[in-house]
Amino acid sequence: MIAGMIDTSLRRAAGSLFGLAYGDALGKPTEFLTVAEIVRRHGPAGPRELDGDPALVTDDTQMALAVGWALHDAPTLTPEAVEPLLRRRFLDWAASPENNRAPGMTCLRACAELGRGVRWQDATVAGSKGCGANMRVTPVGLVDVDLDTLAGLAQLQAGLTHGHPTGLAASELTAYAVRLLRDGATPAELPRLLTDRARGQRRVYRADWLGDLWQRPGVDTPQDFIARGWDECLAVLGRLDAALAGPDDGGDPCRHTGEGWIAEEALATALFCAIRHADDPVAALARGATTAGDSDSIAALAGAFVGAALGMPAWPAAWSARIEYADQLGALAHAWDRPPAAGMGGRAC
Repeated sequence: MIAGMIDTSLRRAAGSLFGLAYGDALGKPTEFLTVAEIVRRHGPAGPRELDGDPALVTDDTQMALAVGWALHDAPTLTPEAVEPLLRRRFLDWAASPENNRAPGMTCLRACAELGRGVRWQDATVAGSKGCGANMRVTPVGLVDVDLDTLAGLAQLQAGLTHGHPTGLAASELTAYAVRLLRDGATPAELPRLLTDRARGQRRVYRADWLGDLWQRPGVDTPQDFIARGWDECLAVLGRLDAALAGPDDGGDPCRHTGEGWIAEEALATALFCAIRHADDPVAALARGATTAGDSDSIAALAGAFVGAALGMPAWPAAWSARIEYADQLGALAHAWDRPPAAGMGGRAC
């Protein structure tokens, strides 16, 4: 679908943002449990009901909102305009009393350096490709921008905290998956489309967005730096293809595509859940939450994918009034589900 011609009838931005939060909330209580313990507490279908009013989320949703508001408030979606807003939103998150949901150490370490005014390329944790890079990137896939800008935004927001090339590549693929689904692709089409994207971008280093981030000991060129990230994403997409080619035994999806603590595995395992349960959105969340891995991040990304494909009708109607940060999720969704005004291509709202 052409940029600026997104179908708004299903409220796909809302479906994706709320789906991310719903998955996060369902996975929050199960993140550090064994599958056996999750099944003992919730049954073999996993958790399928929100707990609490409000149902609390984790840093996954909190940081997705930080990215979302940075994009929303940017006067233009350029690196010069967006980086200071991302920095400010990340620092506000780090200092918030609500940042008490077992936040990732990589994000905290990088934010401490960002707070000292350090250049983000020096503040980032260079060796980390944790899923904190892409658990929060969903809003990038929902704004009305061309694919080059989408790629730059996705990699920039990742790079502020996670400087590993795989974190950058996996974040771009996660945002691209959201974009594809919002524009009408089916979940089953994603492995092929993402593989094609990874191959096409394998040696594309976006210096206008990343600056000299690539300069590391033992790295000869920016193309060699970024290729490592795309190669690791291609490897896990190959594992996803192999898992989807066989029958589904209903077990822990992490056995096929990894536990999701790192960015490329969070992407692939969430895709597995979204594809296997494309016709039962709540089951996609429950499958992601019933793992031995990073259950909240896996379920959150699965929710973002299914919600982008199916919109708000995918989710139980009563949930939107019970999820934490419903007002912020709704405000961003309202901005991005409206048809963009003439001449607003490349703007956040």
